[in-house]
Amino acid sequence: MAREYTLNRRTTGPTSGIDYRAELNDEQFAAVTAPPGPTLVIAGAGSGKTRTLTYRVAWLLDQEIDARHILLLTFTNKAAKEMTERVRALVPHDVSALWSGTFHSIGNRILRRHAEALGLTKSFSILDRDDQKSLLAGVVAALDIDTKQRRFPKADVLGSIFSLVENTGVPLADVITHRYPYFEDWSAEIATAHANYTQRKLDTNSVDFDDLLVLTLKLLQQDEELLGLYRKRFRHILVDEYQDTNSVQSDLIDLLSGGGASVMAVGDDAQSIYSWRGADMGNILSFPERHDGCRVFKIETNYRSVPEILDLSNAAIRANSARFEKDLRSSRTATGTKPALVPLEDPSSQAAFVAQRMLELRDDEGIPLEEMAVLYRAHFQSLEIQMELTSRGIPFAITSGLRFFEQAHIKDVSAFMRFVTNCKDEVSFKRIVLLLPGIGAAGADKLWRDFLKTGAAESETIPEWSAVLSYLKPPKKAAKHWEQLGYVLDELTPGGEFAKPGDMIYSILEGLYAEFLQAAYDNYENRRGDIEQMMSYAGNFDDVLEFLSQLSLLGSADGEPTGDTAEKDDEKVTLSSIHQAKGLEWQVVFLIWLADGQFPNGRILESDDPAQLEEERRLFYVAITRAKDELYLTYPFINPKSYTGDIIQRPSRFLDDFPRNLVEEWKVGPSWGSADDPF
Repeated sequence: MAREYTLNRRTTGPTSGIDYRAELNDEQFAAVTAPPGPTLVIAGAGSGKTRTLTYRVAWLLDQEIDARHILLLTFTNKAAKEMTERVRALVPHDVSALWSGTFHSIGNRILRRHAEALGLTKSFSILDRDDQKSLLAGVVAALDIDTKQRRFPKADVLGSIFSLVENTGVPLADVITHRYPYFEDWSAEIATAHANYTQRKLDTNSVDFDDLLVLTLKLLQQDEELLGLYRKRFRHILVDEYQDTNSVQSDLIDLLSGGGASVMAVGDDAQSIYSWRGADMGNILSFPERHDGCRVFKIETNYRSVPEILDLSNAAIRANSARFEKDLRSSRTATGTKPALVPLEDPSSQAAFVAQRMLELRDDEGIPLEEMAVLYRAHFQSLEIQMELTSRGIPFAITSGLRFFEQAHIKDVSAFMRFVTNCKDEVSFKRIVLLLPGIGAAGADKLWRDFLKTGAAESETIPEWSAVLSYLKPPKKAAKHWEQLGYVLDELTPGGEFAKPGDMIYSILEGLYAEFLQAAYDNYENRRGDIEQMMSYAGNFDDVLEFLSQLSLLGSADGEPTGDTAEKDDEKVTLSSIHQAKGLEWQVVFLIWLADGQFPNGRILESDDPAQLEEERRLFYVAITRAKDELYLTYPFINPKSYTGDIIQRPSRFLDDFPRNLVEEWKVGPSWGSADDPF
């Protein structure tokens, strides 16, 4: 048996000379200088998590740990690059041998070295989203699935389904049942597509992004000798944003550190908000139990928010049972300004309040627009805000997606309405028919030419659409949907008259478009929510032509600066979903639509799942902790729905999670007397 002998490598330069005691607060110092071994660092919002990680790397190098024995795992390339650059600025050591990057990039490095063990070559291709879509489309086409009666999920949706399976370890059948129940009838065909897709990747020497994790884990699990080599290489493993790890990432870390490596996981359980894409908060909660002798450090000093905002955030998150106990403390002096709780009559009043208050903050308090943000649970909740800011000439930038009326599904629905009001609209006609299965660009062009031959485009009266369309011959695959299209168009023009805009949108959605959304988009429910919000907005109009004109105007000039703001192109309010806002901060935050069914999300309330509700509350906590100086919590009492009538909304149950003395209640408008306040 070979004798074990340890080679002590010399460091490549002198120690950094960093005065760690002076550079770090007590909590950060304790974590940074922790002795080797399993360590969990619970770093609260705004507490200097990145600083703690970079100083930990510097401290390891100063302890004569060779850079080649350090592995730093992050979730974004930007974070990895930023931390590596900070370390280079801190220490005189050569850190080029340090492995730093995202889980996927580190997986790629390992797979390139050992691809042959998995039936690949070192020159394997990595499929991006478009590549994956193309390969999946070929797999589905080869199955020759009959989709004449109902739609099969498109390649993008299949890719999302398969990704959840790989990242969570949940069986395909269970993923379909719980996340995509409207595809249960296709379960057997989807399973076949999954198996064939896996084989096609191998046949074409290709991997997708999920494989970079899954195959790396598989490689190390099946080759103990190779695992031993990497365990010797990575003696110090550091993981950023550990609360966002999925089962594969967590297993990979546990496997690599199983040989006695010193592993430090840094994260915040209170900011775990990505379960919908496979993240498992149980990984961070169970970390101390999975790693014997684990030390837990808490960093609770917040450098971002005033005490009044942190008092609210601490109280709000205490309602969750699955969490590590901690209380954020502000390094800043109290201002005496409590977060504002602002009930408003309806969504348009909410938007008017936000816009008016923004202008007051800019003009009276000197707060620039770029230091203000409007946060919301779902993108469709920004519609009234976008319209109000546009009408007032307040420039804005959106991080949660395209401007409302620029989104593909909104344009799709609009195309139906544009076509029935203008039968010569070739663009809208083709956009509609391209939604139907089996029809491509050439087929749409032929159908348009055939439609012109019917004379309907030249008629001075509204045609009977089902009769007109019966003269056209679509592909057999589209026959059923073509017939349904005729019925839907007839509903838009009952008795030879135009229906009201809101009724039109309802008929389009329920009659035809909802089925297309399910098959075409992974985020079906969010897009449906957008269309329902569009329907609500349409309820303000009786004339479809006026409604379409307004859509065109908002779509073309949506959010563009006007008047005296036009010269300040860099000064824009931010509109963002809370998920997109994580990691960002602003002086002033408006958190809108705090009503049950809106936030928390209605689907989660219906599920009655405590774990999902707790994640919604963590999302609420993340939103609160984005604000540095001022926070406004708003909600409308009335939510107008054009197809069901007005809905009286209950304030969000999250507003019951904290003492009322932590906020200042505002009464907006003469109609709000204390006796009438239903809060």
